[in-house]
Amino acid sequence: MSVTQKQARTKGSKAEVSYELLRSRILDGTYGPGYRLVLSQLARETGVSTIPLREALRRLQSDGLVEVVRNIGARVAVFDAAQVEHALQVLARLEGYATAISAPHMTEADLAHARTINDRMTTALEDFAPASFTALNREFHFSLYAHCPDAHLVSLLEAEWARLDHMRRSTFSHVPGRARRSVAEHERLLELIATRAPAGEIERAACAHKVATADALRQSQTAP
Repeated sequence: MSVTQKQARTKGSKAEVSYELLRSRILDGTYGPGYRLVLSQLARETGVSTIPLREALRRLQSDGLVEVVRNIGARVAVFDAAQVEHALQVLARLEGYATAISAPHMTEADLAHARTINDRMTTALEDFAPASFTALNREFHFSLYAHCPDAHLVSLLEAEWARLDHMRRSTFSHVPGRARRSVAEHERLLELIATRAPAGEIERAACAHKVATADALRQSQTAP
């Protein structure tokens, strides 16, 4: 289906639909890191004029998914390990606070649902597939954020997770040993929430959980 057809069905502006299409192609790897985003080529592929496509690229640049390089033009952003680690450190702070303010709004049923996801992660360790495990990890954390009273914070988390998905496809493929520890840290986090631990303690635990992933990634880059 062309963008024009999709636009007609969703009743969105051409720029909005173009943005969503290009964003999805970047995040699913169709347009990988370094892929040149040439307006004339994109226009032929999508059936949309260059004006809304140019606006979509500007938005994607603001999102950090597209970069403009001298003598090259627009391309899908390329990241190094240091940038991924920095993004994880920032996300750790957001996740710590979001988990802490979500905790009081979670019922026993909500906790049971989160535990079920974590149990699936434990099972997934037996026949480990990094991409599937990462998807379950995202599902686990967003099962907590579903109860966050700050909608703007949840939007920030969604944007950062999407950006990280592009930056590092699957952290666990680079640090597979981190996966088992991650599941154990999830269990500890759920225990803190279930026992109504102080917000500060929950925030520190959630933040440390993400920082540990950043530390593992850094160590994997420096290992001989």
